[in-house]
Amino acid sequence: MPRVIDDPMVEPVARALLGAIEVDGGATDEQRSVLAAIVHGYWERPDLDLDALEPLDPAGTAAAVTDVAQRARVRELMVLLELCRHPLTQTQVDRVATYADAIDQSGPGLAMARTLVRDGAEEAMADYYRYLGDLGDKMSEPSMREQYPTSLEEPDHELAARLRAMHDLPEHTLGWEYVEFYRRNGLKLPGDDPSMPAVFVAHDMCHVIGGYEPTGQGEIALGAMQLAIADTPAHWMGFLGNLAVHEAGFLGTADLQPKTATLTRAGAPEMLAEGFRRGAACTGDFTTADHLAMAALPIADVRAKYGVPPLSS
Repeated sequence: MPRVIDDPMVEPVARALLGAIEVDGGATDEQRSVLAAIVHGYWERPDLDLDALEPLDPAGTAAAVTDVAQRARVRELMVLLELCRHPLTQTQVDRVATYADAIDQSGPGLAMARTLVRDGAEEAMADYYRYLGDLGDKMSEPSMREQYPTSLEEPDHELAARLRAMHDLPEHTLGWEYVEFYRRNGLKLPGDDPSMPAVFVAHDMCHVIGGYEPTGQGEIALGAMQLAIADTPAHWMGFLGNLAVHEAGFLGTADLQPKTATLTRAGAPEMLAEGFRRGAACTGDFTTADHLAMAALPIADVRAKYGVPPLSS
């Protein structure tokens, strides 16, 4: 899959991103560490010293970044970086909006950040679900979409039993690894948990194929990997959801408490960058595949089919 920001564009884009976070006395340590991980680990430019780069202003960014896809990726990365400022400030939101206007970009990430600062977490969460809209269907397991289009009113233990039966497949098949993922992490299977079963089957199959555990940094890295595989509205909303739960702290449920500043954890920025890099290296989009149809295949064969690079750690 294309990296979007190709080698000649890495330096001007890095300068633009620096400019977008130089507010309120300067970028935070977290913002700089995340940007450094992207530049050095995703774009593989360890020679670029962020301290030596001159930030690029909005007009300079518009002149340097003219490709539509590259402008979209710049906007996405600016949203990522603004959500890494704690607390998020009006000054930061305004600065990113100025850059977005200069490169003719808009979208739900910008809107949610603005709402978070202006109206608080509850309104930002409402924004997320409003923008998610029908995209939830794009995130669902293909063979389950019609039967399970939304959350269940009550548990469906028959569904959970059908999924649990995949643990009877040979060890290290996709289906066996999927159930093992739930057992290992003490999670309820879809069906036993009535929340959006078709979405969570697909999402957790992606965890298994990508090799990421359901930690905060694992969720963010998986979201980055999916976005790098295919920059679709559904993948962008998925990545925003991961950030909203685990980084910006405004999206949660009774069973899922939102957190902030996950990307300050040791190794988390590097995991994020590796997620982007691994996604860009994939040769196919395993996120939208019929995972249940592949349940009996060895997990190694599934990863080989989509060109999934090994996880470094």
